[in-house]
Amino acid sequence: MNELKIVVIFLIIFGTVQTSHAQTNELVVSDEEKIILFTGFSIAVISIFLFLARDVILRRKTSYDKQEHESKKDRTYEKYHSDWGDDYEEIGKRGNSEEESEFREGVTNDNLPNYYDVLGVETNATAEEIKKNFRELAKKTHPDKTKDDSEEEMIKINKAYEILSDDVSKERYDRYLNKD
Repeated sequence: MNELKIVVIFLIIFGTVQTSHAQTNELVVSDEEKIILFTGFSIAVISIFLFLARDVILRRKTSYDKQEHESKKDRTYEKYHSDWGDDYEEIGKRGNSEEESEFREGVTNDNLPNYYDVLGVETNATAEEIKKNFRELAKKTHPDKTKDDSEEEMIKINKAYEILSDDVSKERYDRYLNKD
């Protein structure tokens, strides 16, 4: 970096000396020198353009780019299929969601609650059965209905339904539940 600074300072000093020298003497540029200057300037402009457009020029073509599709006309493919797909994960965030860490901690401490028992359903229950049992339990244990101190029970039921109603969460939970 220091070498670059030295070169830039040298060029500034050299340009200043040349400018002051050109002011005292009449500057005469021949046609050959004009062609060389124009060519150098053109090369510099083209180089800058290529540098700025390098991502577009060097972009890897996909199989979609090579084929003719109707969706290319209105660009619907790009709306729903981008490079930033579902497989995108931030570095260091893989498998470290709050649910994942909660499930791992529950398995290591042997206190992972069995949400199927909380809702009173089998492990192979359908989404409809889970929803039905959740609603029945919510009606029975909701603090506004029972006038009891059933908030903790309602929290457990809500958490169980939250995990078991989402397919991705349920899959993760089943994976950790079966580790026992």
